[in-house]
Amino acid sequence: MRARELQPELMDDPAIDPQAHRHALAGLARLNRVSDAGGPLWRGVRMLLGPRKRASLLDVATGSGDVLASIARRARREGVQLDLLAADISAVALEQTRARLGHSAQGGQGGQGGQGVRLLAGDVVERGLALRDGEVDISVCSLFLHHLTEAGAVRVLAEMARVSKIGVVVTDLRRCRAGLVAAQVIPRMVTRSAVVHTDAVLSVRAAWTTWELASLAAQAGMPGAIVQRSWPWRMRLMWTRPDAAKSGRGGAHG
Repeated sequence: MRARELQPELMDDPAIDPQAHRHALAGLARLNRVSDAGGPLWRGVRMLLGPRKRASLLDVATGSGDVLASIARRARREGVQLDLLAADISAVALEQTRARLGHSAQGGQGGQGGQGVRLLAGDVVERGLALRDGEVDISVCSLFLHHLTEAGAVRVLAEMARVSKIGVVVTDLRRCRAGLVAAQVIPRMVTRSAVVHTDAVLSVRAAWTTWELASLAAQAGMPGAIVQRSWPWRMRLMWTRPDAAKSGRGGAHG
């Protein structure tokens, strides 16, 4: 596991059958619930928010929106109002996000969570995010960077930093042998999706180490980004924009 092995994943194929894609997204949502994928992201967001009780939050490569919905539920329980934005290249994924959270370009109410979400379709790696500098308070990203080349990951992190007024929180798999064994076993216990079974193993082999992720953040112009291990066999990157930290807008210093 010393060397990273990046291979195309089945769910990244633009020609994937839509039904197989939906099945895989549902399987990933179950895996995310079992592994509490939303927990580390929300705790990072909460630290960045400090005493603020309202903020805009962008989820990059949102998938079916299940992790974003988890963050929104936790925020409501703590009395924090989030104006949600979700970006993804896949129309199928955004369709699932709309069904889960409700579509509203103005951030209105709807969907299972009653939250409402502004949907952004497009290829963030090649074209960036269709947002102004500092248009959102915080941007997050869950389990996406391992799909990318080094240059692609740096571009995504740089875009997230550009559009974020306060800071960035990213979680991803951590390349290690224990995580590889888990990827070979746990998905088969949670979902029947053959796509997920295959991609789970490819994902761990393509994952970064904590040191590598910190290096990517430095290349993306995110000085002082903090990368820490998180359960299970994952890691979290947190970065606070320097001017936000100085002004007190952010609750954690990167």
